[in-house]
Amino acid sequence: MLFALCALAGLLVVVTLFDLVYQLVKDATPAVSRFGFGFLGHTTWKPGFNIEGAGALIYGTAVSSALALGLATPLGIAIGLYLSMIATPRVRATVGPLVEMLAAVPSIIYGFWGLVVLVPFVKHLEPGLHDALGFIPLFGAPSTIGISVLSAGIVLTVMILPIISALSRDLFLTVPEELKDGAAALGATSWEVIRGIVLPSTASGVGAAVVLGLGRALGEAIAVSFVIGDVNAIHGSLFQPGSTLAERIANQFQGALNNLHLAAMFYCGLILVVIGMITSIAARAIASRFDVNRTLGGGVL
Repeated sequence: MLFALCALAGLLVVVTLFDLVYQLVKDATPAVSRFGFGFLGHTTWKPGFNIEGAGALIYGTAVSSALALGLATPLGIAIGLYLSMIATPRVRATVGPLVEMLAAVPSIIYGFWGLVVLVPFVKHLEPGLHDALGFIPLFGAPSTIGISVLSAGIVLTVMILPIISALSRDLFLTVPEELKDGAAALGATSWEVIRGIVLPSTASGVGAAVVLGLGRALGEAIAVSFVIGDVNAIHGSLFQPGSTLAERIANQFQGALNNLHLAAMFYCGLILVVIGMITSIAARAIASRFDVNRTLGGGVL
């Protein structure tokens, strides 16, 4: 009976996923027929003239999500290591729930916080970053408003940080104490125990946590819409406004001008699903390959 219930639950997930993809494909068909794969590269978005392209949206989605992942991954892993191996029980009991509470904050609140607090901060931060790192195209001329891809990336960082840190902490706590004590008895320092025992033992799980955080970043719309600017353009600088697939769907779906405009947003949703699936499959393949190499390589120290 239990086996049948578990099998039914798994089948329900598969059926739901296929139905979701089917509905997206069906409703996106007019846009696919009209624009083809050129929709992925064109950057013009003029629904009133029946001209739409998702190139700028894909770029904004990729850059803001990559920025959030680049900031949140080391921070999340560091928080997980601190809470699982360094902090005292009292600190762990206080800080741990506070970090997890970040995941319970609604997206709209993050959007308000980003607009009221983060955007003015970023506006004053950009000149300093430009002076120090202006030779890198990502840190071009500072804007005057603070609404930018950088602000969106920072908001996404705060939103996915509790996912990565909480899951990483739980994974680090599963490493057997015998392994860590044995390494310490052989003369390994705390960092060597972390680098040689804890991180390799949990690499695939941490990778899965990062992918979960990336999924949240890719699909976030409400909070991003407050701080990114909704500009359909590709800029090399993080200080310029932009747009993402999810943000464009959230902003324009209810007010679609015509059927082709609506179909174009379904096309954007289909692209977003495909990006998420490719990312998940690639991350799983990398984690599996890492586990195989670690197993064949022998020891972890």
